[in-house]
Amino acid sequence: MDFAYEVKTERGVEEAVVAVQAALAERGFSVLWELNVNQTLQSKGFALEHEVRILEVCSAPRAERALGNNPAAAYFLPCKVVVKRVEGQTTIGLTRPGALMGLMGDESMCALAREVEAELVAAVDAAR
Repeated sequence: MDFAYEVKTERGVEEAVVAVQAALAERGFSVLWELNVNQTLQSKGFALEHEVRILEVCSAPRAERALGNNPAAAYFLPCKVVVKRVEGQTTIGLTRPGALMGLMGDESMCALAREVEAELVAAVDAAR
């Protein structure tokens, strides 16, 4: 299984981030934190050629289920959605929860991860 799911979009980074936030909210996810990688690196004296945003997202009821079932799930939370622009092409993607939770070898966690992944993929596709 690939560790990431990614789609191309004609949107710019800012517009894609807004679209992702709206699509996630429709599916019961909230953005806990947004990292503007370029601004962060620039503040430390570094420059990045590509534009990169990382959104840490959470579905509180699902996070509670995951952590209640196996506290080690904390190593994989929150989920990440990435919006980036490389060589003039914007993409929206996510780290696949199924790939990460699969490392735990716990089928009940894998089932929950597949559920979360399906919702996140739907959100990314809708934001496209």
